[in-house]
Amino acid sequence: MNAFVLNRHGRMVFPSNIMPELDFSTVETLDQLDSVIRRDFETKAPSGTDILERVRTGAYATRYDLMRDLALNLFWANRFSITMYDKRPTRWADLPRTRSDVFLPVLEPWEDGETKVRAVQDAYPQLSARWNADCEDRIFDVLFDVFANRRHHASTLPAVKPTVAEFLEQPGNLTFRLPSYDPDYPVYDYDDILDVNEDVPELEALHRWAMVLHNQYPWDRAQMELAEAGQLKDDDWVVAFHPRDKEVRAFLRRLRAGVAPGHAAAPRESRPPVRPYPEVDVRRRFAVLPRLEALAAVHGDQVCSNDDLIRNTAYNWSPMSAEEISTKTGIEERRYSSLPLEELALQAAEAALGKAGRQPEEIGAVLVCTCTSSRLIPSLATYLCGQLGMHQVFAAYDLIAACAGMPYGVADATRLLQEVERPVLVVCVEKFSDKIGNVRTSRMIFGDGAAAMVVGPAPEGADTDIDVLKTYASGPASEVNSILWPNPEFDNNITVFGPQVKALAGRYLAQMIEEISALPHPEGQDGSLLDSVELIVPHQANKTMVIGLAERAGLTADQLYFNIEQVGNTSSASIPLAIHDAVRDGVISSPLRIFAPGFGAGAVAGYAVMRVDPAVVAVQEPASADTDSPPHTGGESAEPSTASEDVQAAFG
Repeated sequence: MNAFVLNRHGRMVFPSNIMPELDFSTVETLDQLDSVIRRDFETKAPSGTDILERVRTGAYATRYDLMRDLALNLFWANRFSITMYDKRPTRWADLPRTRSDVFLPVLEPWEDGETKVRAVQDAYPQLSARWNADCEDRIFDVLFDVFANRRHHASTLPAVKPTVAEFLEQPGNLTFRLPSYDPDYPVYDYDDILDVNEDVPELEALHRWAMVLHNQYPWDRAQMELAEAGQLKDDDWVVAFHPRDKEVRAFLRRLRAGVAPGHAAAPRESRPPVRPYPEVDVRRRFAVLPRLEALAAVHGDQVCSNDDLIRNTAYNWSPMSAEEISTKTGIEERRYSSLPLEELALQAAEAALGKAGRQPEEIGAVLVCTCTSSRLIPSLATYLCGQLGMHQVFAAYDLIAACAGMPYGVADATRLLQEVERPVLVVCVEKFSDKIGNVRTSRMIFGDGAAAMVVGPAPEGADTDIDVLKTYASGPASEVNSILWPNPEFDNNITVFGPQVKALAGRYLAQMIEEISALPHPEGQDGSLLDSVELIVPHQANKTMVIGLAERAGLTADQLYFNIEQVGNTSSASIPLAIHDAVRDGVISSPLRIFAPGFGAGAVAGYAVMRVDPAVVAVQEPASADTDSPPHTGGESAEPSTASEDVQAAFG
């Protein structure tokens, strides 16, 4: 499923947010599946009894509140069928009796179902519209038609349905029965759902939910009833369940075979090192001093605003407004790219080489800092070497240091300079938009982007741009595992555990401030290294969180530069993207010393104290959203460039 598409109205849509799709290749046991289902479908969904009680006690303030509960209830009632099976109405006489991959659901009558339906029907007109009465009425009609014709109890549904043979072992088993079936019964097609266009983001999301739920019952629902196995006749139609794909089939086979899952060893208690690691004083430590020759940036070409997130609210999200996202994260919009990760990296690399005036054959090494490349062979760094025409370099490799990628990359480049004495190309690139799925926290935060730097040897007799470097890694296992991708427990999507991230970020930021406050001014003046810093450009993790942690460490908000409001969190690319934007926006208008701390996934961290000359930055204006893009364009460019074609040739 595409990470995002643009519908015919030019609006961004996330198909995975509205069309539940689990990756069963990652599910080993029923307990694991139950955990996922409970989290995504049950925790936030009210039962029919809950809805009845809320109606009777006047708990619903508006029609929208009631409709949202109806939709969540229906997603929960379909939690296994919508994720595991295709429903195929079949004549009873034509249904295979012995196949192991054809199932019939065993159902129980919905207790007090008529009372619950009537309560909703009576309550809705008495409630006030939240935003738009006509729109809300249209959505209610679709939802209520599904809710009113529910026949079965939902709380006791098993994930694994009985085969037809197992179903027939108990003549009293109940299942769906239809007296007739129209294969042309109207349903909403994929484009219908994507192209929903409502003025209110919350209603647009709810309208899509209603359409998806309607499609779960593609027959005349008013005729549907529950019938006993012994009462079924040849011309009756039953609803057979078939595994929706090969991964579900394989999961069901694993369950039948009773394959025991593997278990990871418990982590040891973390202990601090025997002595602190010293900072790297570049002037004292190295003979070949590094100089930043160029910095170039590539932003994502598609804007995903907070309103876009609300339009794409997933069935497993808690209610949240666009304003609340901004308050919690400091992000108004994030940039997604319609280009592959490799193309983003290549564009940034070419721009940086052009700004530095360097030819590919002059480059001694290529480093790529990324945590979102899904390709291991060839490494992205060696791929770039081939694309750029570098016949041979001293070294080319990828660094996975996540949000500390830039400090790690610059530190490694400085060390490589000592051996190669030629410029090193450092590319920081991330593409999160296709690795988030419907995980709300990740969707709120992450964006796509790339930046590249050429770090060369300073001319003889010239000073370095880089004063001090420091990297760190590790901590308690809970912090090391605070950001995970792929994560089987979240359908292999990237997941963020906020309290642990905040703990590691606070720990590292306090340590960094303490350390550079104890170091002397690099030019021998009074005061500390921190006193010499003219601007702090931190990793753009979460503006609200970082400001709070910085203030706890003794800094003030006006010392910090943020561009996260417009680009989101781009992990390893965030610091160099922010430096670029600070130059573009005139915040850095002359050479000045910055402190650039990074911290994040894997409990890694690092910082660089360095001078940035705006003259070496290849300034680009913000990329505008491509409103003329053809509808339903996904994660690949509609008309790829030659470089994109080469990406496809290399990576398939």
